[in-house]
Amino acid sequence: MHTVEKIGGTSMSRFDELLSNIFIGQRTGDALYQRVFVVSAYSGMTNLLLEHKKTGEPGVYQRFADARNEGAWLDALEAVRQKMVEKNAELFQTEFELRAANQFINARIDDARECMSSLQRLCAYGHFQLDEHLMKVREMLASLGEAHSAFNSVLAIKHRGVNAKMVDLTGWHRDAPLPFEEMVRESFVEVDLARELVVATGYTHCSEGLMNTFDRGYSEITFAQIAAATGAREAIIHKEFHLSSADPNLVGADKVVTIGRTNYDVADQLSNLGMEAIHPRAAKTLRRAGIELRIKNAFEPDHAGTLISQDYKSERPCVEIIAGRKDVFGIEVFDQDMLGDVGYDIEISRMLKQLRLYVVNKDSDANSITYYASGSRKLINRAARLIEEKYPAAEVTVHNVAIVSAIGSDLKVKGILAKTVAALAGAGISIQAVHQSIRQVEMQCVVNEEDYDDAVAALHRALIEPENHGDVIAAA
Repeated sequence: MHTVEKIGGTSMSRFDELLSNIFIGQRTGDALYQRVFVVSAYSGMTNLLLEHKKTGEPGVYQRFADARNEGAWLDALEAVRQKMVEKNAELFQTEFELRAANQFINARIDDARECMSSLQRLCAYGHFQLDEHLMKVREMLASLGEAHSAFNSVLAIKHRGVNAKMVDLTGWHRDAPLPFEEMVRESFVEVDLARELVVATGYTHCSEGLMNTFDRGYSEITFAQIAAATGAREAIIHKEFHLSSADPNLVGADKVVTIGRTNYDVADQLSNLGMEAIHPRAAKTLRRAGIELRIKNAFEPDHAGTLISQDYKSERPCVEIIAGRKDVFGIEVFDQDMLGDVGYDIEISRMLKQLRLYVVNKDSDANSITYYASGSRKLINRAARLIEEKYPAAEVTVHNVAIVSAIGSDLKVKGILAKTVAALAGAGISIQAVHQSIRQVEMQCVVNEEDYDDAVAALHRALIEPENHGDVIAAA
């Protein structure tokens, strides 16, 4: 009857609070156990090891991939070492713990440095190409961050008299990688959950290569697989905030409510909008295993948070959350020859996939298709040029837009479209497009980018805040 619980990098950087709130708190005796924690690297470490997630500033990996000599990336690796050692000094005051923490991460970094230097020398010969090995280097570097935080967590928990154990899924010094599911199962064979509090790395080394598919979303995939493989009673993700009815920064902290209950359909809609409660592939694993997911605020441990189930539906139709994303471009393709030819959609979708642009939604009429895609302006413009080259007669127009969504486990609310249109019109916002599917879990409104914040606030007032919307009440 154990739980599997994931803690993200931002929360891990407030480790003393986690010890008081989650890892130990008021628990004693047997209550300390029957828990597995899956930890991410401390905030900012993976950016330094790979590249900055938002700005693209190169880290160790990117410098290594572009390097012509060892010095180009070695300084960056040593800077990471310094940051990790500084983090150790911040966490540990006793000489024994600090020495153990530094020895562990220094050994890992020394191994990585030697491996990368040897690979660089090997690839100086024409028979070996660096590009063929870069993904392995990326995975190796990423694993350093999770190993660092997991080892430190176990060290700190043991210091407080709790029998903690590290499950190292990074495959360090393993002769050959195992398949993902087998790697997870094998790593837990000798774990006694009744007597050991387990801290596992968020990265798993496996024959499939998690980063090939999930890149930096691998920790939630590991978390879900551990829950499924060990038959967890419940899976829990600790965040820095509650899963609320909207962004409190946009609608006011006094206006939002914690959702409380919802289902995996709603979680998937949030993922599509880039506001992940959980990675959709991780959610799929939990769904298949019949495991419920709870989203909690790591710094409000007594709050039940939000429980996500497979079959839950709100007691009556209602809007549970107003969400959206601003980093969206509408790529509008108009061509008179498009009528009845599905090849346009197939070919353009293939182009966008090759450019790794994420398509949030799309709409079409007789002679036009508009793709609402997320990505850099540079890639969006490149996509537009490729479409024009493929279809010279087409007119391709790029629009700066945003998407605002009303989402709920049962959205069959009478008059919701009229309420939505009236709310946005009342706020002086022009709707560019509207999407609502038969499944009735989401309604999307496409608005001008500059209207996003006002649109979220207007829809929250109209569809969720009880004093303004009559019989449509969010589930609390």
